[in-house]
Order: sequence, then C-alpha cells, then structure tokens
Amino acid sequence: MGRATVADIKGRDFSELDKEAKANTENTNKGSNTNKNRNTTTSDSRGRKNRRRQKKTMVVHPVQRLFDACKDVFAHAGTGFVPPPDKIEQLSALLDEIRPVDVGLSPRMPFFSPQATRRAPTITYLHIHECEKFSMGIFCLPPSGVLPLHNHPGMTVFSKLLFGTMHIKSYDWVVGAPSASAVAEPSQTQRSEVRMAKVKVDSNLTAPCKTSILYPADGGNMHCFTAVTACAVLDVLGPPYSDLEGRHCTYYLAYPFTKFSGDEQVSIPDEEKDRYAWLQERDKPEDLVVEGALYTGPVIREN
Repeated sequence: MGRATVADIKGRDFSELDKEAKANTENTNKGSNTNKNRNTTTSDSRGRKNRRRQKKTMVVHPVQRLFDACKDVFAHAGTGFVPPPDKIEQLSALLDEIRPVDVGLSPRMPFFSPQATRRAPTITYLHIHECEKFSMGIFCLPPSGVLPLHNHPGMTVFSKLLFGTMHIKSYDWVVGAPSASAVAEPSQTQRSEVRMAKVKVDSNLTAPCKTSILYPADGGNMHCFTAVTACAVLDVLGPPYSDLEGRHCTYYLAYPFTKFSGDEQVSIPDEEKDRYAWLQERDKPEDLVVEGALYTGPVIREN
C-alpha cells in the first residue's frame, strides 16, 4: 500500500537488496600434499571444525522456510484459490513461529513512533517478495495508524501480528441479500449501490497470537486494521493483487444496517442487527499515506 493504495504498495519492488556476502569456506584440499606429515589429532580437529561449519551453513532462517513453503502451497494459485487444509495448517504454523527479530524489526524503529500531525499517521510497508503466485510483506503502523476497509478479491490471505495491539473489523458479503441505493459521500463522484455484509470479527488482537486467515468468500475478506499501539503485521497473499487478472483493491464505507430501506426486506432479529452493515464502494481515502521502506531482514534465496 510512498504509493497510497494497498494494491500498489504491495506491488512495489523493494526486494532489490544487496546480496549477502557468501560465507568463506575453507578448501580442505588446498595444500594437502604439504600437510601429509601433520599428526592425526590435528586432522581430526580440523575435520570436526569443518563439519560444524557445514552444519551452521545448513541452518534455514524462518523467513526462508516461509518463502519455500509459499512456493509449494501457491504453486498453482489463481483467482479464487484456497489451499487444502493441510497446507493452510503448514503456513499457519510457520507464521505462528516468526518473531519481530526474525524479520529485522524492533518496536524502537522510527516508523513505529507516535506522529504529531493532524493527518492520519503514515504507515510503512516493507516489501519482502512478490511474484505472480504470492506476495510477502510487512505493514508497520504507528499508534492510531489505520489501514481502511478494503477487500481481497479471489485471494487467500494470512496475517501474522508480530507485536503490539491492533483492532480488526472484518466483513463477508451476505450471499443473496438485497442491495440498496445510497447517496454518495461528498468525496464520491456519483450515487452508488450498497451491499449487505455480515461482521466477521470486531475485536482487538494482541501479540503473541495465532495467525489470522481470510478466504475469497469468507473469513472476513474485507477488513480494516487500526493500531491501538504501535504494531507490525506480516502478510502473505495468494495470489496477490493484479489489475490485469481482475483482483483490484477496493475501499469501502460501512453504514449501520438500519440506515437504508433494504433492511426491511431481510428478516433479522433486532438483537443481531448490529452484526450486519451496508458497504459502499469509495475512492481511495485522501488521508491514507503508505510509504515504502527497505526490508532489512534476512535475504530470501529464490533458488
């Protein structure tokens, strides 16, 4: 989501990082002829050291494991793709174990500091990876930062709250429900239709917590994030936004269920009406500012 839409910022390429210097490895064959007379104890000692070095180089950091799993899980991803249950469990388990330090984050970083401004606080996006099948990135929100209500059409999304407290309000469309006509807000260019949706989640999440998952048709596909404290969210989207493939990011306004006449055509008990709302498409909020910053965590190796 500086470009200031969720779709655009996730499409920006911040992944061109300087490659990590390759670890120096000893060439055990070099000078072997001159070492024939060295005693067996010295050879054994060096052999043990070399084996320890090899074991260290084989350690795979958590973000690399997540990337490798995403390549497998989303290998055939397209609009509407939902991974099988075992693959969902696999990605969730990997995300559950990731900590801020694993992605090079600390709450003391400047983009998590409170902002003295009349505008909405600036949000920072750290791009980790994006391809046609999936994307990985981190949203960094200072206190009171807001990612306004938006959708994820035909996408499965994993969100891992790395630290802090965040309020999440999410919705799913009510299939077969009537629509209503709404007068556009002053920022809108024309009168537009509103659609009925049901609230899926309306609560605070505090890290550490389990990974949240939304699906193309349920799980809270349209959501809004509000930072109660400074917080960071690691997102995995499969497949990612794509205008060419019809996966546009759309923003919405939410109205109480009783605001429009369409509620008369739906039989819902009074005590449950606060669990429903009317959503209206809107332009990108003018006060939404999301800036890209360099991801400084472990480098992903794609081969």
